[in-house]
Amino acid sequence: MNRVTLNDTHAIAIGAGILGTGGGGSTYLNRLRLDNEIRKQGRNVDVVQADDVPDDALVCAVGGMGAPTVSNEKLQAGDEIATAVRALEAHLRRQIYAIVIGEIGGGNALGPMVAALQLGLPVVDGDGMGRAFPELDMDTFMICGVSPAPFVLADSHGNVSAFTRIRSAKQAEEFARRLTIEMGGSAALVMPVMTGAELKATIIRDTVGLAKRIGETVLDCRARSVEPAETVAALCNGRVLFSGKIVDVERRTVAGFARGKLIISAFDNFDQQLRIDFQNENLIARRNGRALCTVPDLITLVSLDDGEAIGTESLRYGLRVAVLALPAPKELKTPEALAVVGPRAFGYDLEFLPLAGDLL
Repeated sequence: MNRVTLNDTHAIAIGAGILGTGGGGSTYLNRLRLDNEIRKQGRNVDVVQADDVPDDALVCAVGGMGAPTVSNEKLQAGDEIATAVRALEAHLRRQIYAIVIGEIGGGNALGPMVAALQLGLPVVDGDGMGRAFPELDMDTFMICGVSPAPFVLADSHGNVSAFTRIRSAKQAEEFARRLTIEMGGSAALVMPVMTGAELKATIIRDTVGLAKRIGETVLDCRARSVEPAETVAALCNGRVLFSGKIVDVERRTVAGFARGKLIISAFDNFDQQLRIDFQNENLIARRNGRALCTVPDLITLVSLDDGEAIGTESLRYGLRVAVLALPAPKELKTPEALAVVGPRAFGYDLEFLPLAGDLL
């Protein structure tokens, strides 16, 4: 694809929600912002392929940082990401060639497109996660050794903070998380800055197009009155792990994350239950105490009514859901990546249980 139009945003929002594994922020709110910006600017979002970015050009990954429970309720100025990018350009004394989506999951797939329109820049078709993750060091850019500095945070009040040097991606996560909390629990992030050559070596390609295909599949199922979970799972080389009703949710906002667990009971047998642990995103799915699917593979709850993904901030008793288990992109299943995004990186004494295949 070479552009995102008003006719595409609905499908991309649905697909990004499914790829978000419960996190990444609200696709509904960010789709409204994107639609409004396309109308305001009178033009579409230009999309470029990673391989078409000149090796010596500069690009930057962008997105929102903070707990979805906060970002959905907090009033935003709407230009936080663009403000952060302009501050970065002023520091570097160079112009950014293109915007890179930091994570394709959730609203963080759409917010960068709003900023791209405001800045007059194209968006690269790809991201660093192929899903959503809760921490900054959990993307292929950091895993493959791209420098985390300089990086910039901006809030809805016009405050901007630039880190010109940082020892590691993990320390960048720690510092940025604390500052985001001081900024009200959500902020715009620009990180990392890369050359075109670094981008080509580290990005997960074509994930904007993937989000659109997933969303189009859901919309087609709706038009045919077909429940979309099985069709979406097949499209992404995954499977439906469980279906039932949410009977318990435990959720709290801690240190800038939405943390908790939920329990889903089967419709025909209350004793058959699935438990999912989450940290912004869904991490581990267990049935009768046995892990069935683990991070970095994708665990996504979708409504049985319309196939829309349900974010961890929107979980509540009584929702009828299907749980999708989708294989992660191959870039997240290397030993180097699993050390950062596997179950043990989140504190679980579990080995990664890979689903067959890779996310398309």
